[in-house]
Amino acid sequence: MTTPTGVQIHLAAAGVSAQLSQVGASLRHLVVDGTTVVPPYPEDRPAPSCSGVVLVPWPNRIRDGVWIDGDETRALAVTEPALHNASHGLMRYTAYEIAEQDDATALLRADVVPQTGYPYLLETSVRYTLTEDGIAVEHTIVNRSTTPAPVALGTHPFLTIGDADPRELRLRVPAETFFETDGRMLPVGESPVSGGTDLRTPRRLGELQLDTGFATLRRDADGRVRSTLAAPDGRTVTLWQGEGMDYVQAYTTDRYPDQDLVVAIEPMTAPAEAFNSGRGLRRLAPGESWIVDWGITLTR
Repeated sequence: MTTPTGVQIHLAAAGVSAQLSQVGASLRHLVVDGTTVVPPYPEDRPAPSCSGVVLVPWPNRIRDGVWIDGDETRALAVTEPALHNASHGLMRYTAYEIAEQDDATALLRADVVPQTGYPYLLETSVRYTLTEDGIAVEHTIVNRSTTPAPVALGTHPFLTIGDADPRELRLRVPAETFFETDGRMLPVGESPVSGGTDLRTPRRLGELQLDTGFATLRRDADGRVRSTLAAPDGRTVTLWQGEGMDYVQAYTTDRYPDQDLVVAIEPMTAPAEAFNSGRGLRRLAPGESWIVDWGITLTR
């Protein structure tokens, strides 16, 4: 391991290039036709704010790390001490096996092993494939346990548009509802979007402060959900979510390295607290596999 995020995997084909990190199987950098779409960060530091990392077997947060599993009460490690939550799954700091790689694609694999608070064995993989206008990502989870395993999945890419003023970028998220949260960023209710949470019409990024989960997403005719970030010159980054990716988190920050303002658009199969609410939670039978996909494109 040569960096805090492990081996760096470089893909390049037909005007699109990407850098992936072995730790967390993360999408670290994406450039399309010379335009930076996923901003990089220094190679001598871990991923800031979970940048690009795969979140499995749950995304977002679990209150106190405690959840009810049938007749059992499970207690996960509290990995967000400031808010006393278990955050972003069990694989954030795992070095994945690089199973396949060529110029345009890479397959990374890792197992979730039985451990305190999660007594299940999962075989997981993520395949990144460059496309003519961006990248497509496919996740596979297989339950290798002898009993059904509760599973959810997400990922945490940050987005920008090259040299465009980030304050003037316009964000659109096609969601009808959002999750109200308490001081620990855990859901306490769900309401129709309004005001600063209504992103069905694009809003200037400079006037938004978001760490917000969204639901009731509108899908296009092809079945995909599309959130967009658009520059005044017409360049548009789209993050699309395939079937099963029914939730999205939007998070804005001015603390990302070398960026004045940046937004994470996080596709998820379940929202925060899914292990307790059951919302979006999938229970895989022994030997059952589950595949979900998402991707990023740039248009001009």
